[in-house]
Amino acid sequence: MTDVTVAGGGLAGLVAASRLAEAGRDVTVFEAEETVGGRVRSEHADGYTFDRGFQVVFDRYPAVKRELDIDALDLRRFSPGATIAKPGERSVLADPLRDPRTLTQTLFNRDVRFGDKLRILRLRRELAHRDVQTILDPDRPDQTIKTFLAERGFSRAFIDRFAAPFYGGITLDRSLSTDARVFEYTFKMLTAGAAAIPADGMGAIPEQLADRARNAGARIETGATVEAVGADGTVTVDGETIDSDSVVVATDPQTATELTGVETPPGTRGCATVYASLPSETPLDTGSRLLLNATDDRPNQVAQLSSVAPEYAPDGEQLLAATFLGTPDETDEQLFGEVRETLDSWYPERSLSGLAHCRTERVPFAQFDQPPGFLASTPEPTAPDGSVVLAGDYTRWCSIQGALESGRVAADLVSQSARENY
Repeated sequence: MTDVTVAGGGLAGLVAASRLAEAGRDVTVFEAEETVGGRVRSEHADGYTFDRGFQVVFDRYPAVKRELDIDALDLRRFSPGATIAKPGERSVLADPLRDPRTLTQTLFNRDVRFGDKLRILRLRRELAHRDVQTILDPDRPDQTIKTFLAERGFSRAFIDRFAAPFYGGITLDRSLSTDARVFEYTFKMLTAGAAAIPADGMGAIPEQLADRARNAGARIETGATVEAVGADGTVTVDGETIDSDSVVVATDPQTATELTGVETPPGTRGCATVYASLPSETPLDTGSRLLLNATDDRPNQVAQLSSVAPEYAPDGEQLLAATFLGTPDETDEQLFGEVRETLDSWYPERSLSGLAHCRTERVPFAQFDQPPGFLASTPEPTAPDGSVVLAGDYTRWCSIQGALESGRVAADLVSQSARENY
C-alpha cells in the first residue's frame, strides 16, 4: 500500500512525485524504461554526450525556474539569433540589443529585409509586456504561426529563410501550421532569456528531479511497467496489484489513453538527429548559434553543440547535431550523406573531409500536433474516473514548460483531494 502511485518517470511524473513526497505523502514511481527521463535523456560514449535527439531548455520558462536548480545544471547557452545558410552563402541574424557585437552583421544581413528587423523589435516589445497566461488564452482567435507573421507584415523571405527553419526546429513543423500561441510564448521566452543545454547533457534535468524526489522520500522503480490503472487507485505493475489512494498517470499520451480511456492528442511529430564529429581544426565559424537551412529541411538545422557546451565532445573534436523533421525512411548512412553534402555546399571554401558519423537518434514521437485551437481540446488532468489524475505536456502544450507545469498541477490536485477526504 502506498499513498500515491506515479505511472511514468518523465519530467511530469518526477515533478509530481517530488512535490507530493515533499508534502509528506508516501510516493512510488514506476518507470518502464531502465532510466528516468521519458523523452529527455542523454547517453555518454567515447567522450561525447548524445541527447535523445536535439533538445534545448529555455531558461526563462516559469516552471524551469520554479522546479529546477538552474545553477546546479550548469547551463551552456546558445547565442541569440542564428546563422542562415544557403549553398555558398552564410549570414547572421542576431539580437543586437543583447549582443551588440552582432549589430553590423544583423543590419547588413541581405537574407532578411530591414523592415522585418524592425518588425522583430516591435513584436519583441509587444510581447515583453504581455502576461504568459494571456498568450495561452484558448479564447483568443485561432491562427497559424505563418498567418500570424504574415498579418504583421513579415516578408515571404523572412518567413521562408528564418522563421520556417528556426520554428521548424522548435515545433517540428516547418510549414508553420502550428498554433500561433506557441510562437508567441516561445518568442517571449527567447527574447527574455536563452535556449540552453546542461553541461552534462539534457538527461541531467530528469536526473536532478529524480534526486529531488528520492531525497524527499519517494521511491523510484525503473524497469517496472504499469499495465493497468483502476479508478479506486489500484495499479497492476508487471502482473502485481498494488493499492494506493491516488494515481498520477504521467506516461506518454498513447499509454495514458490505454490506461485511463481518456482521449489524448492523436497526431504526433517525429524527428531524426544525426550526430557527427569534426576535428577542432576545422571550425564552422558559427559560434554558439544554430545553422538554419534556408533552402530545405534536409537537414532542417545543424547545431554545433560543442561550441555551446565543450563538455559534449572530447578534446580535439567537435560534435554536430543535424536534425531532419518527420520520420525519414533513409538509412543512417544515407542521412549522414545528406548532412555531409549540405555542409559541403554551405562551406565550399574549406574541406570537411574529417566529418564522421557518430550515431543517429530517431524519435518517432517527439511532440504531439498543436494545430490552431488545440488548447481548447487538451484533456483535463481530472478527466479520468475516480482517484486518478493525468500529468504530461499533452494536458497543456508541448514543451518542457508544459511537462513541468503539468506535474505541479497533478500534485496539487492529489493534495487537494486528500485534504477534502480527510
